[in-house]
Amino acid sequence: MTNVPASGHPVPGFCAIDFGTSNSAIALPVAGQRVNLVEVEPGQRTMPTAVFYALEDLAPDEAPQRLYGRAALGAYVEGVEGRLMRSMKSVLGSSLIEQSTDLGEGHAVTFLEVIAGYLRHLKSLAEREAGHALTRAVLGRPVFFVDDDPVRDAQAQAALESAARQVGFTEIGFQFEPIAAALDYEATVAHEQLVLVADIGGGTSDFSVVRVGPERRDRIDRADDILASHGLHVAGTDFDRHVELAAILPLAGYKAKGPAPVGREVPSGVYFDLATWHLINAVYALPRVLELRGMRSFYADARLHQRLMAIVDRRLGHALLSKAEAAKIAVAEGREAAIALDAVEAGLQSVLGEGQALEAIEVDLERIVQTGLETVRLAGVRPDQIDAVYLTGGSTGLAPLAQRIAAPYPNARTVRGDRLASVAQGLGLHAQRVFRGL
Repeated sequence: MTNVPASGHPVPGFCAIDFGTSNSAIALPVAGQRVNLVEVEPGQRTMPTAVFYALEDLAPDEAPQRLYGRAALGAYVEGVEGRLMRSMKSVLGSSLIEQSTDLGEGHAVTFLEVIAGYLRHLKSLAEREAGHALTRAVLGRPVFFVDDDPVRDAQAQAALESAARQVGFTEIGFQFEPIAAALDYEATVAHEQLVLVADIGGGTSDFSVVRVGPERRDRIDRADDILASHGLHVAGTDFDRHVELAAILPLAGYKAKGPAPVGREVPSGVYFDLATWHLINAVYALPRVLELRGMRSFYADARLHQRLMAIVDRRLGHALLSKAEAAKIAVAEGREAAIALDAVEAGLQSVLGEGQALEAIEVDLERIVQTGLETVRLAGVRPDQIDAVYLTGGSTGLAPLAQRIAAPYPNARTVRGDRLASVAQGLGLHAQRVFRGL
């Protein structure tokens, strides 16, 4: 629904932001009940949620240059000295949000400042396209930032709101991301339907059962049409972690055994940290590095410990997790993935096949499917009463996941939205109705 009116003039004063774990977008409502997604990078309407703090050639007292999106990932891959931040949304609701993290060269920043900086960048791009300041915004949020902890969940939303206010938004609303996706889908339907929206992104898997239809789409208050919402803090980045633990990190000692006769399994904590975006940099702290060096005697095979230390000393954690993500995508597209690990050791490689990938993520797949079914139960309807399963979010590109989610609903047609943009589009429509009274 990325339509631009003939006049091309944006509606002033407000926007909608889909701040995602993996990718983000910003929508400008335009004249009429239409939405335009801002070009956040050349030719792109969505952008990786990534920030790179470049430290090369800094003058004394000069702040690190910040790069965003694909430029941030490119700088990291090219080996520019600095610090990459990804999956910042995962920190919301945790004690890390107000903590400072070291960038190097005597510079530090809090995670809240990282998020605020990213939102400021999105806002500046939207203001450049709009031609005026934006002070009001609707932000998307998952059904649960934090599973089974209402206090921390509320803290997560409050932290995101605080970041938005820091960058100049004075009037802020929130909408559940799967509800936003339902609004985008609703613009295409000709008659009333009961829809299960499945928004499977990078950090959360969110479901809503929503009643949609042409006679309902102009209502501002849609509370009565939302029959149930439910979510799980498991999604794409969890799949990446499982893939890395299954296909990459065993070559560096994950689940390796110690010397005979005891043969105790080596400690696994470092491997879980290396497979989790926002924990990787903690592994590079000097006390942790010294601790890991001292663990050589824990390994029966010295080569495994050498590879682990190569990963740590060369700071390859983010690069390896990116390789796990690329391998997951390759398998989702029906290809066996060869994973080159020459940066760890010359000639080292691994292979990921569909069977291994599905086995690695099976527990999470089933939890996601059951969360969808629980959402339908909470809505007070039967699976056979669902008219459509609407799939959105980057992780729905994984065909076995999409098939598993849709399977329990025998009478539902499966509809695929724009995996990366439908939430932003729906948030834009919601912003129209909230701020313009449409």
